Amino acid sequence: MIPAPFDYVRAESVDEAISALGSHEDAKLLAGGHSLLPAMRLRVAHPGTLVDIGRLRDLSYVRDDDDTIAIGALTRHHDVANAEALHAGCPIVAYAAGQIGDPQVRHMGTIGGSVAHGDPAGDMPSVLLALDATFVAQGPNGMREIPASGFFTSLFETALAHDEVLTEIRVPKSADGWSYMKFNRRSQDWALVGVAAVRSNGGAKVALTNMGLTPMRAAGVEEALSGGADPAAAAGRADEGTSPPSDAFGSAEYRRSLVKVLVKRALQEAMA
Repeated sequence: MIPAPFDYVRAESVDEAISALGSHEDAKLLAGGHSLLPAMRLRVAHPGTLVDIGRLRDLSYVRDDDDTIAIGALTRHHDVANAEALHAGCPIVAYAAGQIGDPQVRHMGTIGGSVAHGDPAGDMPSVLLALDATFVAQGPNGMREIPASGFFTSLFETALAHDEVLTEIRVPKSADGWSYMKFNRRSQDWALVGVAAVRSNGGAKVALTNMGLTPMRAAGVEEALSGGADPAAAAGRADEGTSPPSDAFGSAEYRRSLVKVLVKRALQEAMA
């Protein structure tokens, strides 16, 4: 299909992007375009103005910053996957970025665009949720930090205000045990179910992909692990509090069963 008519603005700075967003109530940011443009072609999204920030090179970086690693929001998935700082300090992020889509998607799509899109079937949101990452947003009133636990608010909705730009993602260094597993029909497809597990103080932080309206922490699994349960027993609680979708690729019941298998395998790998 053909997108609905829209105006186009190319921002030369973050401040210009914020100003353009504030001037157009129905404006949307365009970064890599691999999330927004397909939605526009299907007319699921129909912004009146596109504000293009894809050429803001100062938002593309991966930087070691003491106990954290800072990732610019416009860093392409390919660059995230190959960043030495992430391989050394937080390898689960680099690994997950390398599993996104196909090479064309990874060379164009950005980590910030993927996160701000808020798709519960996306790989990176659940990984960042398991890591307790911090998101840095800039708006007309300055900068603020948003914890991952409060960032994803509903289906395709986040805590970002209309006139805010996501500028940076900060992840804690975590080179200990970790695992990201997903099940999909083809390598470039969205995950039917995904699991991110990061070893933490003898237990693990676990987040789920495509098991609800947002990426979500597996609270039942984490509680069981903190109580001394082994991975197999803890995985039996993986579907607690979830609301997985039913579609042409799998029913909700199938996803509830599948997530228990993937959580068990991810925990065993993370704790090995």
